[in-house]
Amino acid sequence: MNNRILIVDDEETLCYFLKESLEDKGYQAVTAYTAADGMDVVTRQQIDLVLLDLRLPDGDGLAVLSEIRKSDSNLPVIVLTGHAGVESAVQAMKLGAYDYVEKPINLEELSITAAKALESRAMRQEIQRLRLQQDKDHQFIVGDNKQMQDILHLIERVAPTKASVLIQGESGTGKEVVAQAIHRLSPRGKRGFVAINCAAIPDSLVETELFGYEAGAFTDARKPKAGLVEMADGGTLFLDEISTLKPELQAKLLRVLERETVRRVGGMKDIPVDLRVVAATNRELRQAIQDGEFRGDLYYRLSVVVIDIPPLRERVEDIDKFAAAFVADFNKARATDVRGISDDALRLLRQYEWPGNVRELRNVIERAMILCSGELINVGDLPAEIVSKEPSMAFAGNVVPIPPVSEGVDMEAMVASIKKRMMLDALDQTHGNKSQAAKLLGVTRDQFNYALKKYGLEADQS
Repeated sequence: MNNRILIVDDEETLCYFLKESLEDKGYQAVTAYTAADGMDVVTRQQIDLVLLDLRLPDGDGLAVLSEIRKSDSNLPVIVLTGHAGVESAVQAMKLGAYDYVEKPINLEELSITAAKALESRAMRQEIQRLRLQQDKDHQFIVGDNKQMQDILHLIERVAPTKASVLIQGESGTGKEVVAQAIHRLSPRGKRGFVAINCAAIPDSLVETELFGYEAGAFTDARKPKAGLVEMADGGTLFLDEISTLKPELQAKLLRVLERETVRRVGGMKDIPVDLRVVAATNRELRQAIQDGEFRGDLYYRLSVVVIDIPPLRERVEDIDKFAAAFVADFNKARATDVRGISDDALRLLRQYEWPGNVRELRNVIERAMILCSGELINVGDLPAEIVSKEPSMAFAGNVVPIPPVSEGVDMEAMVASIKKRMMLDALDQTHGNKSQAAKLLGVTRDQFNYALKKYGLEADQS
């Protein structure tokens, strides 16, 4: 049993007593004697349950409870209270506390209540894990790569909270897919997920798109319009390519996040908004801060939790799984029946660098399924830039060796030999169909027939 329990109480003797008792039962226990220290532990450590005194020297326990609920709504809190404080304990229950235990503490009662709270937390986490697994199978969030497994666990932990998340990664790695998973697994999952690509909107329109405007704010503003921030009220606002936001808009966005209010362009009043912000960037924001192009205070406000998504070239072990998932997805969408990808084609997919990451792989599979005329996607269905990365001339599993350059090597004869072998392999792979063999080699049928005659192969194919 590795559950970690935090005890927040200013009575050091009681803390020591509870810590010893909990550790005897196999739990890990940590103590904090002030509200500030307690919140510091919650934000910095993995905590599974909090035992919270309502009277602390530096703050009200109810305020601490509210902060914990904002930080992690899935973290159970058991309130510790004296008999005179039962009314406050009931109020704490209304604010989201799991239960309360009266002082002096009955260890058996506390043990039973703690076990139930931890069981409830574990059940909610399992439900979230299963929901994310379902999303993963369809949305291709993760594979077997350890980095992506770590990201999966981080998504599960951060989703129930309101913490801002910054997702970093190259274009095409799936940053918006991760953002959507965080939203769906959060308490806001049934509310709106509002996405805006800051780089795709002209600079002159970004402010009105984000914050909206009042009638008369500018020439064509005949009636008021709510901005995307307002539309995300109660849900999640996803800001893609956040690094492209101009400095003056960065300041206004920071004000919205800090005050949880938005003022429309041309407006005179602040409108309350309750939103969770997830931002994404393919640029190193710390460097942008040093270059004076991004506000440090906004960065720290957005990066409460940072998720770094590795590029596909660092996740070679996941390419087969992604490709198979895309094939299944397109089969369903197009009512086709492609069974999979040939071994040779998979080998080429694995050795390609994938500058466009998962998005590029999806596009390649879509193209290949359009061109595919059989049950399997073959080498000839792949684009030239992937086939050209082949380190040796290989078709149908046969490798044509290329000798080292040395004096006396007949280059033209060797090239002719390679071309003949490639054409024969292509004809063998397509069962003698010249049109398909030509397509496999990336030439026209006329060019293929000419080469057959040139190299004396036409008689063999009659």
